[in-house]
Amino acid sequence: MDHSDAAPHRDDTAAHPTEAHPSGKDAARYWDSIHARRPAPTDPRPNPRLVETVTPLPPGDALDLGCGGGGDALWLADRGWQVTALDVSAVATSRLARQARARGLADRITATAQDIRAALPDLRFDLVNAHYFHTPYAQDRTAVLRSAADLLRPGGRLLVVDHGSTAPWSWNQDPDVRYPTPREVVEPLRLSPTRWRVERADTPHRIAAGPDGRTAEVIDHVLLVRRIT
Repeated sequence: MDHSDAAPHRDDTAAHPTEAHPSGKDAARYWDSIHARRPAPTDPRPNPRLVETVTPLPPGDALDLGCGGGGDALWLADRGWQVTALDVSAVATSRLARQARARGLADRITATAQDIRAALPDLRFDLVNAHYFHTPYAQDRTAVLRSAADLLRPGGRLLVVDHGSTAPWSWNQDPDVRYPTPREVVEPLRLSPTRWRVERADTPHRIAAGPDGRTAEVIDHVLLVRRIT
């Protein structure tokens, strides 16, 4: 999943849904073809919601779900974070690894091609970053996010940023599409209020740039949850 505004996000590039329940190999082939058709990003940028959320935080260990072009992972690593970057596409993760080596950040980024619907690493993190974590393939997103949240250390944060509006360049122009609110995203996670605190659940607007250079006002659905204990 590419996180930058300079390049399309994963759900902006998908042509249409294919199989309802593909194997991991099918999903990997699909996303490999998506990334291979794009030029390798030379300067992938971080998502603005990540920058505004993480800038005040001390560096730690981060899990980047669907790292795509790698803008978020590179930005985090450049600020001292140790980043585990996962994506089903080996094309995306190999490109990110090359970028990390070129920038002298190879010791701070582990980029792995993995179907995160199947498993997550048995590690502990201070940040889980899930930006535009969508796919035309069927997946239990709630289960993945809950599993990722359980990997957080006390004090760690889960940042989920979803689309809240349809950009002109989005692959899905269905006028009836409905975007779940941040509260609707967090509710099925069933996070105990004695162990978790919602620090942000809002729908800010911003100006974004599409893959063809067009700009438009878009809405982000931002959810930030902190683990207390």
